[in-house]
Amino acid sequence: MDAAPTVMLRDDAALCVFDTGQGFPVIFQHGLGGDAAQVAQNFPDSPSYRRLTVECRAQGGSGSGSRRPFSIAMFADDVLAAADAAGLDRFVAGGVSMGAAIALRLASRHADRVLGLVLVRPAWRFDAAPQNMQPFSEVAKLIRDRPLEDARNAFATSVTAARFRGEAPDNLASLLGFFERENAAVFAEVMQAIANDGPGVTLAAAGNLAVPTLVVGSGVDLIHPLATARFLADAIPNAAFAEVTPKANDKDRHFAEVRAAIAGFLEDRFNNQDQP
Repeated sequence: MDAAPTVMLRDDAALCVFDTGQGFPVIFQHGLGGDAAQVAQNFPDSPSYRRLTVECRAQGGSGSGSRRPFSIAMFADDVLAAADAAGLDRFVAGGVSMGAAIALRLASRHADRVLGLVLVRPAWRFDAAPQNMQPFSEVAKLIRDRPLEDARNAFATSVTAARFRGEAPDNLASLLGFFERENAAVFAEVMQAIANDGPGVTLAAAGNLAVPTLVVGSGVDLIHPLATARFLADAIPNAAFAEVTPKANDKDRHFAEVRAAIAGFLEDRFNNQDQP
């Protein structure tokens, strides 16, 4: 369990920042609607690494603030500000899903600071508003347009839900959970904005990345297609690729394999380096 976070004020948004461990620095970010607990499920628990996680605006314990629109660029800037405040000049950047997009943006835009890259179950290639993210827009619209119970029922009986029920039940559980959030209205703004966004990185820019990279993908997942993970691994020079057990098949095994893949990558590429 993570220690209590510190609070960083960005604009008028109070953001929760988790800073654990004292070893080699890794910034690792959660997915859309996730939090530091999700990160802890995916990141190896080791004293060898100092792990910094920012709960993005309107997610986890962080406030939404009044600045709009929400974007991956905004969240990446918040993460970089947290790194500055923590005195982390250089670090490995990583994350799950949206967190992977944030990490990819940091690696591309701040190559002087990012030593390595870990992309777990990425949802974006390079274009904004990929088709696999559109269920988030569908959920957001229902939350905006209807009372929450009606909105949830409408989605649960939709064509989209029927497809996910048969092909990606773990994704469906996550989507249905968004109707239960206490901050559902403002989080609908986040979902709509992020689903229509992208990392702001081109294929050519990814081809110029010159840091050790690990991409982790899995099947039985319509939000994070295995093909997307393979595409990114092929696009980034010398990236390592690991396929793990789908969450829908065995959650415990999935997380154990993700943690093991990350631990092996960090051990192999960064264990003998001094702290930057």
